[in-house]
Amino acid sequence: MQATWSPDTEHGKIHNRAELPESVFAFPLQRKEPLTDANHVRDALARFDQVDGVSDSDRDLAFANIKKAASYYGVDVREQSWRDLGR
Repeated sequence: MQATWSPDTEHGKIHNRAELPESVFAFPLQRKEPLTDANHVRDALARFDQVDGVSDSDRDLAFANIKKAASYYGVDVREQSWRDLGR
């Protein structure tokens, strides 16, 4: 799955989530799990299985986005698939 995530250098701290572009979300179509810094990446990994109303395809994209953001922010992700999370 090709990641769609890209860093948002314009907004800095999140003040209004609605102003963030879709490209900073793990789940861009649903605008869930913003990946704007290392802490948000870790939170997205920890809460990945709690996201409701998304398909396996959405999860594939979200995991690719999380991995790309994790690489950018220096967060270690050992899992190769979202199905490996929590094991």
